Amino acid sequence: MTRRGPDPGGVPRWVGPARRVLVAAGLPLALLGLWWLASADSQSFYLPPLRDILAAFADTWLGGRLADDVLPSVVRLLAGLAVAGVVGVGLGVLIGSSPRLRATLEPVLEFLRAIPPPVLVPIFILVAGIGTTMKVLVIVSGCLWPILLNTVEGVRARDEVLEETCRAYGIRGAARLRHLVLRSASPQIVTGMRQALAIGIILMVISEMFAASSGLGFTIIQFQRGFAIPEMWSGILLLGLLGVALSLAFGVFERRALAWYHGLREAQRGPS
Repeated sequence: MTRRGPDPGGVPRWVGPARRVLVAAGLPLALLGLWWLASADSQSFYLPPLRDILAAFADTWLGGRLADDVLPSVVRLLAGLAVAGVVGVGLGVLIGSSPRLRATLEPVLEFLRAIPPPVLVPIFILVAGIGTTMKVLVIVSGCLWPILLNTVEGVRARDEVLEETCRAYGIRGAARLRHLVLRSASPQIVTGMRQALAIGIILMVISEMFAASSGLGFTIIQFQRGFAIPEMWSGILLLGLLGVALSLAFGVFERRALAWYHGLREAQRGPS
């Protein structure tokens, strides 16, 4: 039985991952340390010490609000991203595959893309009421565009040699869509999804600030109106942590979904 030792350079194998973790966590921890020191003697009502915010964080979010406010917000966010992904990829494949259709729809798409999603909230309230449907629609209205536009460009940029190969071997229909079109466009589709994730978190909060009764955005606004300033700051801190967690989870999905692409890039780059 062989024992795993250091690599040929003499450096243990765990050093690389450990260094990456330290680099990733070092700056946030340093910023928290600076915040703690800078705010330690703060007498401002609106800028409380970090120790008060962390104490409020534990009291506020590690109880019933986790299920009553945080979980519904995350579910609405994921639902909006899922709908935007299905619609964006579907329309993107259709538009990107047809130059004539793209030329026809481009002015309309540019007009709709230029409308800020928050200004559509009153319209969505009139159409869908003030429930979950309205909030999901707000998220979809902003997340759709990066996915759609990246899909269009990814489909348009597919390899002409592979296109001719599929035509020569009679690969059509669903097989061509799966193995050529979606596979070729998948790096840009995933890029659009990552952009949509950041937009979705912002719109999740905005949608919950209008006629809502639960959610992170609603709770933060209630704290602000009730002058519960440490609790308000704890909600903002929770939003940042949620964004980091979702970004890490998306990174795992991205590495698995694009494993073939990263492997191809490594092969093309060759040994260093």
